Amino acid sequence: MAKTPDIIYTIVDEAPELASGSLLPIIRSFASAADISVDTRNISVAARILSAFPDYLTEEQRISDDLAELGELVKTPEANVIKLPNISASVPQLNAAIAELQSQGYALPDYPSEPKTDEEKDIRARYDAIKGSAVNPVLREGNSDRRSAKAVKEYAKANPHSMGEWTADSKTCVASMPGNDFFANEVSATITAAQAGGAKITFTAEDGTETVLKDGLKYEEGTIVDATYMSVATLRDFIKAEIDSMEPGVLFSVHMKATMMKVSDPIIFGHFVSVYLEDFIAKHGEKLAELGFNPNGGIGDLEKLIAGDDALKADLKAALDARPPMYMVDSDKGITNLHVPSDVIIDASMPAVIRAGGIGWGPDGKPADTKCCIPDNSYAGVYAETINYFKENGKLDVTTCGAVSNVGLMAQKAEEYGSHPTTFEMPAAGTVRIVLDNGDVLHELTVGKGDIWRSATVKQAPIEDWIKLAIRRHKATGTSAFWLNANRAHDAELIKYVEPALKEAGLDIPILSPEKATRFTLENMVQGKDVVTITGNVLRDYLTDLFPILELGTSAKMLSIVSLMQGGGLFETGAGGSAPKHVQQLVEENHLRWDSLGEFCALGESFNFLADKGMAKAGVFGDAIEDATQKVLLNGNSPERKVGQNDNRTSHYWFARYWAEALAAQGKDADLAAHFAPIAKELADKEETILAELAAGEGKPVDLGGYYHADPAKVAAVMRPSATLNAIIG
Repeated sequence: MAKTPDIIYTIVDEAPELASGSLLPIIRSFASAADISVDTRNISVAARILSAFPDYLTEEQRISDDLAELGELVKTPEANVIKLPNISASVPQLNAAIAELQSQGYALPDYPSEPKTDEEKDIRARYDAIKGSAVNPVLREGNSDRRSAKAVKEYAKANPHSMGEWTADSKTCVASMPGNDFFANEVSATITAAQAGGAKITFTAEDGTETVLKDGLKYEEGTIVDATYMSVATLRDFIKAEIDSMEPGVLFSVHMKATMMKVSDPIIFGHFVSVYLEDFIAKHGEKLAELGFNPNGGIGDLEKLIAGDDALKADLKAALDARPPMYMVDSDKGITNLHVPSDVIIDASMPAVIRAGGIGWGPDGKPADTKCCIPDNSYAGVYAETINYFKENGKLDVTTCGAVSNVGLMAQKAEEYGSHPTTFEMPAAGTVRIVLDNGDVLHELTVGKGDIWRSATVKQAPIEDWIKLAIRRHKATGTSAFWLNANRAHDAELIKYVEPALKEAGLDIPILSPEKATRFTLENMVQGKDVVTITGNVLRDYLTDLFPILELGTSAKMLSIVSLMQGGGLFETGAGGSAPKHVQQLVEENHLRWDSLGEFCALGESFNFLADKGMAKAGVFGDAIEDATQKVLLNGNSPERKVGQNDNRTSHYWFARYWAEALAAQGKDADLAAHFAPIAKELADKEETILAELAAGEGKPVDLGGYYHADPAKVAAVMRPSATLNAIIG
């Protein structure tokens, strides 16, 4: 059996993957000096598509299922994986990736939006397994410890990013459903020894017809099992009411996560689109049906379908003009908040509004207050409370505030982010039940046609591991809170685990509802205290963007250490929400502003992990990486936004140079010092030449040979343009 590589670096998508074209050769070259192997596994959306359809491809085109392989590896003590941000594909992104691969000669089938034959249903099932959060639930066999490195935080305090001004009379607000949402309808129970075993989900229509929605479920003793639904009738009434009550000068917007919540949120998004365009759809319903319009695809899809019909285009423009102005994703290009479901990413969009002082940008390109519709009440209160706090107290002072980190319960597909296989749009009114093999009906809910029903679970072992991690981080930091609402069914079950564990540990960590915990965190951080937020999976995702964007200006500089439950390590490298814009700028101007600081931090932790396993030279590398990272920050070598400034490639040159200099100067390993001394000298001596070569092509368009499936040779040519640097690194 082949030896597991010392470090596995993931191949992903968009800007992080382009950056790897420059950074990964440096990492491999340096690591080889200590016989540390660095291998890659491809978890990009293109690779996941190709690996799912070997029967449609030639022998030469077939590739391995690297995600499945990594899914097994992370369950072993040997795992040491650096995981970069990957695309969580919406249907439009999936279709775009399929079309690109087809144009490159891969005979892939189209995505069947309404499968009829068994073959089409099989194709749809394979593609659906690739949509949304297909990667993270597979790899996250541990809970999340996410925080900013000390050097990153100190740099941000000394070099504060821009913040918008908050005023008490801001009209920016959060609007949520009055009830009948996932929060209000949730029921939850913990599986007993007598109940453990198999289960199924059944649907009984009002006419008595019974359908098995999901069979073969397995529940272990101690697992918390939830069921809930969102009423579509109530949702649509809510959307109408919020549109009708818009104040002049305020922008309308919706904020969800149609990528991660790949079944439920695109449906909710589609209801916003269809209600917003209600009159237009009513007028042209027959024609739109002929064209195959699905509101879940957004206004962007609609515009493509009617591109050749001037009358429809004019009517659509009139319909949009008649509605309240929308929050824009890109005002210059006319991309609205309802254009593309994958653009509706709450953990990126809401912090951007809050950081800007409650301001969004309208169709006219001008700033305005914004009504932020977050339909479900489970987590909407976090953003509402944050907005209220800043209205009362003004903007955050980033030069003095403490750091907010997170301990997140996410292992083994915990909570809502693992609910995709058990989420259904109801075909008719009736009753949904979870029926256990022992005959118990665990949960029973009555639903209407079109309602969105889902079940989520979290196992006992991840819960206990999460609590232990929280206690360790609390002891290291001193100020913490569990974000759990005793009045929410799921949280009440979790609290039954938390309270005895805290009592046994002799700790009095407060358990607060998300709204109260938000206020607690803000009040402490403005006093300069570091705070640990201890949360479930969705809030882990939301908060590790919200607070870093407020503190640091970006969440891409965060480090996420996932201590895998079997002893391995997974090191995640920040967020990729702005990656598409970075790629666009590179293609147009040959300037990549993606900041690899998250990769630097994860790389250091990965080497330190090897050192903890007994590989002494790896510890020397880890110390040198920390030194290099600090110098990149302190010397202003991070990427900037414009052509002619530092970009990703120049930051990698400086990182390599500082890393080599630190290795040459250290006294723990003479062999490594001797190896890197001439490399450090040559990188310094040839600085002017290298920087000139890196900048030579800036300002001119480049060809990558693809977006989702770029040409490796073309990417290498763009991302490694300095022959001098390449010769030194090898």
